[in-house]
Amino acid sequence: MKRKSTMYIVQAAAIAALYAALTILQNTLLPGTASMAVQFRVSEVLTILAVFTPAAIPGLTIGCVIANISSLSTLGPYDLIFGSLASLIAALLMYLLRNARLFSLPVPAALMPAIANGLIVGFEIEFFFVEGGFHFGDFLLQGGLVALGELGVLIILGLPLAKLIEKQGFDKKLLALK
Repeated sequence: MKRKSTMYIVQAAAIAALYAALTILQNTLLPGTASMAVQFRVSEVLTILAVFTPAAIPGLTIGCVIANISSLSTLGPYDLIFGSLASLIAALLMYLLRNARLFSLPVPAALMPAIANGLIVGFEIEFFFVEGGFHFGDFLLQGGLVALGELGVLIILGLPLAKLIEKQGFDKKLLALK
């Protein structure tokens, strides 16, 4: 029992650290690519880990909080709250859909970050950052752009990573909580 809880904490901490470090590094090297409306946040590839371990849920959420703290000066507290909430919801939904497969890949789970971030972060952008009040059409545009970036990361990088994790047996060797 103690080994399982220790492994859970270690996995969650490692995922949080990787997510935060990748996001901050990307934003430092390529400003705006990980924190603007149209983004391709490479660290989002780690969301696929929620398919393999429940430790990814707090790991991704905490990693997102840490990464979003680094952008407080430009985005204020909004992304800290809404972006982190979107990450939490996406990770929870991915874990719940971990056994749903399409062509032996966790495609339904991989769609969850696009849906959660598209809706929540799209609302955040339209409500807090666009002047002139909330417009539903603009919300759909903002949310669609966020979702498109998420889909890009998860389809191009996430699904191949999931395949690699399963093919190499990492899901049983490294990510299984025993």
